[in-house]
Amino acid sequence: MIEKNVEDNARNLVQTTVNRIETVLLSVQKIPESLACFLENSSYSREELLHILRVVVENNKEIYGSAIAFEPYGFDRKSQYFAPYYYKCDGLTEFTDLGKGSYRYLDWDWYQIPKELNRPDWSEPFFDVEGGNILMATYSVPFYRKGGGKREFMGIVTADVSLRWLEEVASSIKVLQTGYGFLISKNGTIVTHPLKNLIMNETLFGVAEAREDSGFREIGRKMIRGETGFVPFRSLVSEKQCWMYYTPIPANGWSLAVLFPQDEFMADINRLCRIVILLGIIGLFLLSIAIVLISRSITNPLRAMAKATEKIAIGNLDIELPPIKSQDEVGKLTSSFHYMKSSLKQYIQELTETTAAKERIESELKIAHDIQMSFLPKRFPPFPDRREFEIYATLEPAKEVGGDLYDFFLISDDHLFCSIGDVSGKGVPAALFMAVTKTLMKRIGEHMIDPSEVLARVNQELCLENDSTMFVTVFCGVLNLKTGEFRFSNAGHNPPLILRTGKNPEWLQVPEGLLMGVVEDTIYKTERVFLNPGDGILLYTDGVTEAMSKEKIAYSERKLMSTIKESKSGTPEELIREVMQSIKEFAEGEPPSDDITLLAFQFNGKKG
Repeated sequence: MIEKNVEDNARNLVQTTVNRIETVLLSVQKIPESLACFLENSSYSREELLHILRVVVENNKEIYGSAIAFEPYGFDRKSQYFAPYYYKCDGLTEFTDLGKGSYRYLDWDWYQIPKELNRPDWSEPFFDVEGGNILMATYSVPFYRKGGGKREFMGIVTADVSLRWLEEVASSIKVLQTGYGFLISKNGTIVTHPLKNLIMNETLFGVAEAREDSGFREIGRKMIRGETGFVPFRSLVSEKQCWMYYTPIPANGWSLAVLFPQDEFMADINRLCRIVILLGIIGLFLLSIAIVLISRSITNPLRAMAKATEKIAIGNLDIELPPIKSQDEVGKLTSSFHYMKSSLKQYIQELTETTAAKERIESELKIAHDIQMSFLPKRFPPFPDRREFEIYATLEPAKEVGGDLYDFFLISDDHLFCSIGDVSGKGVPAALFMAVTKTLMKRIGEHMIDPSEVLARVNQELCLENDSTMFVTVFCGVLNLKTGEFRFSNAGHNPPLILRTGKNPEWLQVPEGLLMGVVEDTIYKTERVFLNPGDGILLYTDGVTEAMSKEKIAYSERKLMSTIKESKSGTPEELIREVMQSIKEFAEGEPPSDDITLLAFQFNGKKG
């Protein structure tokens, strides 16, 4: 029991410390990762680069220093080495160029290892001579130049963490009188320890060899493998028998261990045993007195309980019940009434809070719905002074908020851009992803005529740090208002219908394209079709064809085609309203299982 309690306490203490270290390391990691992303996607001058680097060091107290080290001639074709480095020294921010002098950053592990691994990595602790002149660990992130579908390695962005800070965190762990904590690197080097001569001079394996302790060596192997354990251990400081709990720090692969001295824990247990014996003797004495008083204590609580029950029956839940003086039937009855009273009060309170919370959530979802709808064009006709075309769209989310989207806008006086999409999933996450996708489509589509390029650029943006692995299908196109040429591209979306005057509607033959948000370098194709005056296009999401009736039969593409063929509508708005009415009649009041979105436009030709 003692060992189990110690293990639980050890786990909580060590995990709290690891979380504290992990929080700082993760925040440090984000900075060079963001800088690397900036370097890959932006243009910059030398002055801008130095300014950004200085601001990073000055505004982040966890970071001791930061550098951007370029490949030879990578920044300037006239300079072979360039590695600006800002670091903190005596409360000031100092600058040095690691590419000058005898410091050859290309040979250091913090540069070589991430370059070869092609991923970010924490270095082993080291003393950075001429770089910061302190004991530190470095988080290095490679960055690349993108072009022609290839990535060319350009250099490393770093963030340095002083080991003095980690030593302060480890030394703050105090367990009774002689317990302590220490850190080792992912190769077993002792990073912090109460014995200063061990820091950076010894590994766990070296200490194990010196002590001829094979068990200690095995513990070291488990620690560098990233395992968690609770084992007996002899303290290196006091030589006392201890329990040691160790666990990895996920961010950099290091490991934290904390020692709990056994004799100090047992001292408390021995004292507790004596107290328990004393309490037992006192309890026996009190029990003898209670036995004498039981006969006189039975009737008084029953009478008091009868009066209290009358008060509770009329709704007074604040009535004081008789105290529990025994564990016999009367005591159990009193205890049950105490529990009943507190449960009733708690239930009423929880019911009130639940009702208020439900109303608040419904209100917030209503606001979220209004905000989402505000992202979409909803004023029709949107371009009342244009006669070359007519356009109309509608969206009905399955929940308060949904993941469908549509958009249309004029790129120029002669080109109309339109798009429709469907985000995976439903609810608030899908709505947020929908807002991001719609914003990117508009921002990028305003500057491009080729729909496939728009999809490729938006896909690249969506793939960046898409930790939620959400995706979206999109169909988009550009209508030439002079010639009637409709250029379009597709990213895994349902094929639209082309509506030609005097002919039956047909499915538009769309190019194959992978849905967006999954593979960053996906290539999309652009196809074209020419519309005559009076021809139109109907776009929709799968919420239309997958609408269910009460018999769980899908609306289907066949039913949609049939509805369009039978339609007598003359405008896109009338057409969409007929389709929506057909879906509602088909569903017979069945709630929609997915968002329903429709967008239709008609080409009328040049202005007269």
